[in-house]
Amino acid sequence: MKITRKVRTILSWYEADNPGTKANLARILMHGRLGGTGKLVILPVDQGFEHGPARSFAPNPPAYDPHYHFRLAIDAGLNAFATPLGMVEAGADSFAGQIPLILKLNSSNSWATEKDQAIYGTVEDALRLGCSAIGFTIYPGSEHFNEMLEELRELAAEAKAVGLAVVVWSYPRGGKLTKPGETALDVCAYAAHMAALAGAHIIKVKLPSDHLEQPEAKAAYEAAGVDISSQAARVRHVMQSVFDGRRIVVFSGGAKKGASSVFDDARAIRDGGGNGSIIGRNTFQRPRDEALELLGKIIDIYKGKA
Repeated sequence: MKITRKVRTILSWYEADNPGTKANLARILMHGRLGGTGKLVILPVDQGFEHGPARSFAPNPPAYDPHYHFRLAIDAGLNAFATPLGMVEAGADSFAGQIPLILKLNSSNSWATEKDQAIYGTVEDALRLGCSAIGFTIYPGSEHFNEMLEELRELAAEAKAVGLAVVVWSYPRGGKLTKPGETALDVCAYAAHMAALAGAHIIKVKLPSDHLEQPEAKAAYEAAGVDISSQAARVRHVMQSVFDGRRIVVFSGGAKKGASSVFDDARAIRDGGGNGSIIGRNTFQRPRDEALELLGKIIDIYKGKA
C-alpha cells in the first residue's frame, strides 16, 4: 500500500504513536474510494443498541442482517465500518481484510435514565477480530463524565500499546445542558477539544448549530469575532478547536432526512475543512441501491466533483 503525501502529513500529527497505530490509521485513511485524500466516510451501526432494532432496521428489513452492513460499506467503497462486538463477530470471518473495522466498546440504550454507557467489548476483542481501531463514547456534561473519561484513558492506553487507533464519539449531554445546547457551537467545539486532549486519533461530533449555550463562551466568541454565520464556518471553528486541525474529525449524520440535506451537510463539512462523515441511519434505513447512490454522491462531494 503506497501512502499519499496527504496521509503522510496527517500521520505526522500523531507524534507519540508507534508504527502499529500509525499503520492502522493509514489503513483507514487509504481504504476505499476516498483513500489517500484525507477525507473519510465511515458507516456506523450501533443504533440497534442505542434505539432498538425496530427503530433502527424496520424501515429497511434487510438491515437486520449484520452481513448487509459489511457489504454496504464494502460495496460503497467506504473507509471503515464501526459497530459493536456482536455485529463484528457475526461477520468478521466472512469479510476478513475487506474493510477496516472499528470495534465500538460501549453503548447506552433507550431505557437508560442516566447519561452513561456500559462497556461490553475489550481491546483483546478488537485484536482477535482483526480491527484497526476501538471506538468509545463520552458524554461531556454528564454527571458520569469523569468516570467515562477515566475508562477511556485505560482503554486508549491499552489500545495504543498494541498498535490500535482510538476513535472517540464526543456527545455532550446531561448536567445543565439544554437540548439545543447539545449541538451548540461552543459546546460541540468544547467536546471535540476534550476528545483531542484525551488522546483520540479520530473524533466524532455532531454538526454544530449557530446557538451559543454558555454565557461566558458567548462573550468570548463575540469579543473575538468568531464567524458562526454558516455551517461551513462552524465546521471550520470545530477543526480549529482540535489543535488547529491536527486531529481527524468526522461529523455524524443524525436521524434520517432528505438526501438534499445530507448533501448540504457534506458540502459544509468539506468547505469547512472537516475530514468527513460518519453516517448510519441516513444510509442503512434506505433501500440498498438508494443508499449506494447516496454514498456515491457524498464521496463525489468530498472529492470536489459535486
